[in-house]
Amino acid sequence: MISFSNISKQYGKQLVFVEASFQLNPGEKVGLIGPNGSGKTTLFRMVVGEESPDDGTVSVPKKITIGYFRQDVEEMSGRSVLDEAIAGSGRLGDLHHELEALQHAMGDPERADEMDKILERFGEVQEEYDHLGGYGLEAQAREVLHGLGFKDDQIDGDVGALSGGWKMRVALARVLLGKPDVLLMDEPTNHLDIESIIWLEQFLKSHQGSLLMTSHDREFMNRLVGKIAEIDAGEINVYSGNYDFYERERNIREANQQAAFARQQAMLAKEQRFIERFKTHAAKAAQVQSRIKALDKIEKIELPKKREVVKFDFKVPPRSGDMVATIEGLHKSYGPRTIYKGFNMTIRRGERWAVMGRNGAGKTTLLKMIAGATAPDAGEVKLGASLVMGYFAQQSLDVLNADLTIIDQLQKDFPSESLGVMRKLAGAFQFSGDDVEKKIRSLSGGEKSRLAMARMLFNPPNFLVLDEPTNHLDLATKEMLVDALKDYEGTMIFVSHDRTFLRGLASRVLELGGETGDQEPKFYLGSYTEYVQALGHEAPGIYA
Repeated sequence: MISFSNISKQYGKQLVFVEASFQLNPGEKVGLIGPNGSGKTTLFRMVVGEESPDDGTVSVPKKITIGYFRQDVEEMSGRSVLDEAIAGSGRLGDLHHELEALQHAMGDPERADEMDKILERFGEVQEEYDHLGGYGLEAQAREVLHGLGFKDDQIDGDVGALSGGWKMRVALARVLLGKPDVLLMDEPTNHLDIESIIWLEQFLKSHQGSLLMTSHDREFMNRLVGKIAEIDAGEINVYSGNYDFYERERNIREANQQAAFARQQAMLAKEQRFIERFKTHAAKAAQVQSRIKALDKIEKIELPKKREVVKFDFKVPPRSGDMVATIEGLHKSYGPRTIYKGFNMTIRRGERWAVMGRNGAGKTTLLKMIAGATAPDAGEVKLGASLVMGYFAQQSLDVLNADLTIIDQLQKDFPSESLGVMRKLAGAFQFSGDDVEKKIRSLSGGEKSRLAMARMLFNPPNFLVLDEPTNHLDLATKEMLVDALKDYEGTMIFVSHDRTFLRGLASRVLELGGETGDQEPKFYLGSYTEYVQALGHEAPGIYA
């Protein structure tokens, strides 16, 4: 269907692709992976014709439709969320809005002299719209928007009033509604809660067309893709399986390559010794020349490229008292909406609570009240003895000094530590080499999150309150974080939409009630895995 044949691409001195080839076949679901800057977005942009290779060819059949979901969302305003979602849904969306414009024109007395022409066009558009199933489009749009977490009042409300994260969901809905032959998706799970992620998983499983996507959500990737395309040092290597298969297969390939390299090096050394020993012997001259020629023709095996994962030994936090936090009679409302009504909870030393609940159930509000960032309307949060709290939320990024570099910020935070220790800490959070000299103002949201997490965990507090700690983190950093926190000896309460994080860390689950607060919260005294097995769903309201 779509093929890349011997493509090369260079930006200044940076080689992105070097004679790379790859093919996306009809109906395939492929995960596209590679480190930041490896060329994933460039590949997407080549498919849609926004960029061209310097050499080689990109072949895209003219008749196929392509839907491209990207992270940079254009400005949205002046329409309802529903209309905005329909607007970008391909040919049907265009017809939908042309019908609306024609209906307005038919009611405009100033255009009476054009009426025959308007009516004729209305009939043509209406016929094509009906033929393509347009009259079910609004119902489909509402279904998709509900799946992505929108409520009816939001769907009918002004799209311009939404935050950036919610506009991303509208952009995602537009692409899905278009039902293109090929879906290109750049991090589609960013900004989604776990319920919406699971809904999207099901939607994409049933999608008949091809899918090429990047994702930092291992579980999402594993459940959807049957092939992995890895961009590695300018090449595209394909693995037939999901992400877990790719990891196992890559390790086997690297071990085999390492062994083949060692065997070839031993053979080359042996041949070189023969050449050195007999190069001055006339009787052996023919043999020596023959071996020199043979060595010149051998294709040299290279060592596999090392993937640097920096391990950092985080310090042991100070011991807290047995009772970490006691929440009694908590009430919290926002206007007419009651979030908590007489809520009680006890958090004990060593527990790791995952807080689950639909949008609006009060997950972030609870963490803010525990951290002291928001006051309850009634009731209290009592913190235990010898407690040192670390609170991570997106607002935590605001305390970073935009004018400092990454390494300057870390040295300012920990002046008694050596530069080497600070560089190793930065490396554990995927800031290697010259990355540490980047100014904080130029960092992406994910990079700022990594830096904020590094600062918090270097001298870890004994009580971690984490609101979406894995947002925008890549797979390598997420897995390093899960590994680091598995050995953490303090207490945690966190909100996360990443099932690898939930499964790896939660020893307790709090499932919050409905938005009205009239459903009782459920406390599950077991791991997230046990919670899913016992209750049969991965998140409130989503059933396995």
